Amino acid sequence: MTELKKIIKEIKAVDYEWKEKARNHFDNLTMPWRSLGELLTVAEQLAAIKETLKPSVKKKVLVTMAADHGVAEEGVSNFPQEVSSQMVRNYIAGGAAMNILAEVAGAEVVIVDMGVASDLSDLVNTGKILSYKADYGTKNMTKGPAMTRKQAEQVLQSGIDIVGKLVDRGVDLLATGDKGIGNTTASSAIFASISKLPVHKVTGRGTWIDNIALENKIRVIEKALEVNNPNPADPIDVLSKVGGFEIGGIAGVILGAAYYRIPIVIDGFISTAGALLAKELAPHSVDYMIAGHRSVEPGHQLMLNYLGLKPLLDLKMRLGEGTGACLAMNIVEAAAQIISRMFTFEEAGVSRSTRDFK
Repeated sequence: MTELKKIIKEIKAVDYEWKEKARNHFDNLTMPWRSLGELLTVAEQLAAIKETLKPSVKKKVLVTMAADHGVAEEGVSNFPQEVSSQMVRNYIAGGAAMNILAEVAGAEVVIVDMGVASDLSDLVNTGKILSYKADYGTKNMTKGPAMTRKQAEQVLQSGIDIVGKLVDRGVDLLATGDKGIGNTTASSAIFASISKLPVHKVTGRGTWIDNIALENKIRVIEKALEVNNPNPADPIDVLSKVGGFEIGGIAGVILGAAYYRIPIVIDGFISTAGALLAKELAPHSVDYMIAGHRSVEPGHQLMLNYLGLKPLLDLKMRLGEGTGACLAMNIVEAAAQIISRMFTFEEAGVSRSTRDFK
C-alpha cells in the first residue's frame, strides 16, 4: 500500500459526541438559546475536530498553491500565462490582496510552486517559496490528459507532506489558496466530470471573460471531457485528465488536514474543486472543511451543495488566492474564542431563562 493510500484510508470522521458536548455547553452560556447562530455551528465543529471545549486556532497558515495550465492556450482567460509567475513574485513582495487579508487574519502565508511554467528557483533557493513542482504547467487537456496519473498522485502526496511539516510547527488552522491562469477551466471540468452536471451549468467567467469567450470556454471543457473521458468513480483519474497541479495540491492539503485533525477553511471555486477531489478520495475529509465564502462563479454554490457545506460569507468575491478564506478565518477565530472564554450563567451570576427552548 502506498503512503497516499494509507493516509486516505486512515482519515476518520470526527466524534459526534464532541458536538453534543459543545451544544450542551452552549446551553449554559450567558445568552439566549442559540442566539449566536452559525457561529456556534463553527464552534461545535472545532470542538469535534480538536476534541476539546477550548479549541485553539491561534496559529493560522494560508497555503496558496500556484501552477499553470496548458489549456490556457485555448483562450479561456483574459490574462496571459506569465501572470502566474508574476503574481507569485507579487505575493513575496506582499503586494496582493491575499497578503493584506492574511495579515488582517494573523495568518502566515506559505506559497508553493506546484507547477508554474517559469523558473522560480531564485525564490526557492532563498526560502521565499516552497517547490513541489510536478512540471512546468500541465498539458493542454483538449489534446489529451493534463498530467500523468503518477503526477496526480505526486501532487496529492505533496499537499499532505506540506501539512505534515506545518503540523510540526504547531499549526492550529489552515486555509487554502490558488494561483494559475486557466484554473477555473480545470475546476469546471473536474466538477462536471464528478457531478455529471452539464458543462454550461458549472462554468463561469473566471477572469471576467465576455460572452464569446465564455462560449469558447464551455466548448473547450466539453472537448476535454470528450477527449479524455475521465472516470468519475476514480478521482485520481479525473485529476490527471482534466485537473491542475495546484488543484491536486489543494486536495492533498485538505486530506492532510483531515489526517492530522486540523480544521481547514476552503476558499473559492478552485479550492472547492480540490475539496471535491478530497471528498471523493476520503468522504470523512468533509468533516474538517469550513467553507469560507461563496464565489460569484455560478458553479461554486453547486459545488458547496454537493459537499453539503454552508459558506460563512457571501461578499460577491471571485479573486481566489485565499482571500475569502482569510476573511473567514476571523470568524473561525471568533467561534473558538466564544466556546473557550464565554462565561456560564453560574460563573457570571446571571439568572437563567425561565423557559426551555430545547
